[in-house]
Amino acid sequence: MTTRLSDAPPATALIQQQLLDAAERSFPGACLGMMWLPPDLRMVMVRGFGSKIFDAAGREYIDCMLGSGPLILGHGRPEVIEAVRRQLECGSTFFALCEPAIRLAEKIVAAAPCGEAIRFQTTGSEATFAALRLARAFTARERVLKFEGGWHGGHDLGQLSSAPTNSPPFPMADIDCDGVPESARGDVLVAPFNDLTTTRRIIEAHAREIAAVIVEPMQRAITPVPGFLDGLRELTQQFGIVLVFDEIVTGFRLAWGGAQERYGVVPDLACYGKAMAGGHPLSAVVGRADILAAADPRRKGQGRYCFLSGTLTGNPISAAAGLASLEVLEQPGVYERLRELGDTLRAGINKIGRKLGEAVQSIGDGPVLQVIFTEEPIRNWRDCLKADGKKAVRFGQELIRRGVYCTPGGKIYLSIAHSDEDVQQILGRIEVAMRAAHN
Repeated sequence: MTTRLSDAPPATALIQQQLLDAAERSFPGACLGMMWLPPDLRMVMVRGFGSKIFDAAGREYIDCMLGSGPLILGHGRPEVIEAVRRQLECGSTFFALCEPAIRLAEKIVAAAPCGEAIRFQTTGSEATFAALRLARAFTARERVLKFEGGWHGGHDLGQLSSAPTNSPPFPMADIDCDGVPESARGDVLVAPFNDLTTTRRIIEAHAREIAAVIVEPMQRAITPVPGFLDGLRELTQQFGIVLVFDEIVTGFRLAWGGAQERYGVVPDLACYGKAMAGGHPLSAVVGRADILAAADPRRKGQGRYCFLSGTLTGNPISAAAGLASLEVLEQPGVYERLRELGDTLRAGINKIGRKLGEAVQSIGDGPVLQVIFTEEPIRNWRDCLKADGKKAVRFGQELIRRGVYCTPGGKIYLSIAHSDEDVQQILGRIEVAMRAAHN
């Protein structure tokens, strides 16, 4: 199955092309952000249902992007739609306390192993920014240690060493995009993921300056080696540093208690987003009450105070969607099913690679995976740079051509809406796409 524009009915293909032409005039790169596609692969999505999405030309895709992760229940989940509809009838936002936000806060704090208090934000970038600001306010220190290749959003600190191509020596940070001030580089120390020895050396040399260590407990799709996260916990406690888990991807995805539950390590603060709100804009910082107390507005002028607020933070629409989503996710068997889907797909990809004699592997955990074109072990970002990244992008583009929507060269997401048949169809298309990418 292919998804070329020429395959679509003429009338609908024309409508989509007109929309794409309008997007070309309005949007830099004819896209909404960083998801750029070649002209022959561009589409305009108009509908989603379950594990499938449909573009304006009438073509169907198995969705393995899931809105970049939020749609862990799939598209059009009835419980979420009904919760949003009910709340819309009562009001969309108040900039005040509302019952859905209070009830959702209770549920998230109870679910998170680190949970004592919470402050809602709107996006993942805001949540990681807020967590680092809280850590600085709490410790009265300024520097942050992150891990090379770790993704923490679009703010200035997030755009340091998130995808460096010419990696400087540790602990120097690399600026990923123009517009980030040179001064920001001095705020961030960088260490290699899964390398506790180097990380310890950097922390010991700068312990009095470091407010926070922020880490994706599963960095993109790279799982932590045994002892790494435990070692971070011990080091940060030793030196009074706030340990922040960026669980925007892993929260409510790898387990009900997220990566904290899955890997058995409890941070001081955790950032949540994506899966917790059923595709609606909502994120949160959860963790120790004494740290989050800095966000209490009564403290302004009376002690250490950290401004954390926003027009739509904790808005009732997103909170209602979040409550409905979490009620589905806490049902028995959900996480076992998500893990089964991911394990089946990873094993199938590795089997296809062996069959084709391709140097390839599928990494990840639970319903998150990534196809890496190398047989060498992947422990950190620099290992990824040794893989064939161009082939991974070609492979992803070939998958889209064959009706599997994904991020070329990036992660593949699965949802509870994906069926066993979906997984088998994905594997069939993966084999064809891998052959095409090889040529």
